[in-house]
Amino acid sequence: MTASRPAVVALTALAPVSWGTTYAVTTEFLPADRPLFTALVRALPAGLLLLALARVLPRGAWWGKAAALGALNIGAFFPLLFLSAYRLPGGLAAVVGSAGPLFVAGLSALLLGQRPSRRTLLTGAVAAFGVSLVVLRAAGALDVIGLLAALASTLSMSAGVVLTQRWGRPAGVGPLALTAWQLTAGGLLIAPLAFLVEGAPPALDGRAVGGYLYLALANTAVAYWLWFRGIGRLTATQVTFLGPLSPLTAAVVGWAALGQALTPLQLAGMALALGATVAGQFVTWGPRRAAAAPGAGAGSGARGPAVAADPALRP
Repeated sequence: MTASRPAVVALTALAPVSWGTTYAVTTEFLPADRPLFTALVRALPAGLLLLALARVLPRGAWWGKAAALGALNIGAFFPLLFLSAYRLPGGLAAVVGSAGPLFVAGLSALLLGQRPSRRTLLTGAVAAFGVSLVVLRAAGALDVIGLLAALASTLSMSAGVVLTQRWGRPAGVGPLALTAWQLTAGGLLIAPLAFLVEGAPPALDGRAVGGYLYLALANTAVAYWLWFRGIGRLTATQVTFLGPLSPLTAAVVGWAALGQALTPLQLAGMALALGATVAGQFVTWGPRRAAAAPGAGAGSGARGPAVAADPALRP
C-alpha cells in the first residue's frame, strides 16, 4: 500500500463505526416503531444539506445513475435494514449484513470482471462467522419476511458499492456532490412510503430531536461522504470488508454505554472479525476478464477501481 492508503482506509472505516451507534441511538432516543420516518429523517435533510454545500446537480445520464445509486444505497437499503432489525431475532440481521463482502465479490465478478481469489472468499466467510459469534443471541422463531429483508438490504448496498465503482463520478464532481445526490434521491424515494405506511410524523421531545440531528449529520451526512469518498479511492472488496465494523461497534457501545456484558466467546468473535477486516485490506483479485470495463464511464474524471494485480485495499 502507498503511504496515503492507510489514511484513506482509516477515514472510510469511520463510516461503519458511526453506523454501529445507530441501534443504541434509535432505542434510547427515538420514538418506537417508526422505521420509515427514521430512515426519511436520516436521508433527506442530510442530502439537502450536502446538496446546498456542493451546489452541483447531475447532468445528462447522471440523473438516472444518481437515482439508481440513491435507490440502492439509501432508498431501498434504509427501509429494508430497519424492517429486518424489527422482525429478526437477536443479531441475525447483522450476521446477514456481514455477508456483504461475499455479495460484493460475486457482483464484482459479474459487473466489473474482477474474479475474487480464494483468500477473498475465505476472509469474507471468517468475518461473517466472527460477527455471528458477537451478535447472535438465543432467539425465537425465524421470521421469513425479516430474513428476506436482511438479504435484500445487504444485496442492495453491495450492488450500490459495485455500481458506484463501475460508474465513478462525472468529470469535475467530487464525492460531496455524489453523496448529496444519492441521499436526496433516496430520501425522496422513502418520503411517500413513510407517510403512506406510518402516517403523520410523531411528536418529538428534546431527546428525539437530538437523536435525529445526530443521525442526520454525523451518522449520515458525514459518514456517507466518507463512505463514498472511500469507494472512489479503494476497491469494492476493501470497502465492503470494513462493513463488519458496524455490528462490532454496536456490541462495544452496548457494553460500554448500555451495560450489556460481553462473553469470552463474543470477544473471540470480535478478534476474528477484526482480523478478517484487516486482512480484507490486503486480499487480491484474480485476473479480470478481457471484456470487462470496470472503470468510470467515458469522460469521468474520477478514479476507477484498482486493476486486478493491485492489492485489494471496501458498505
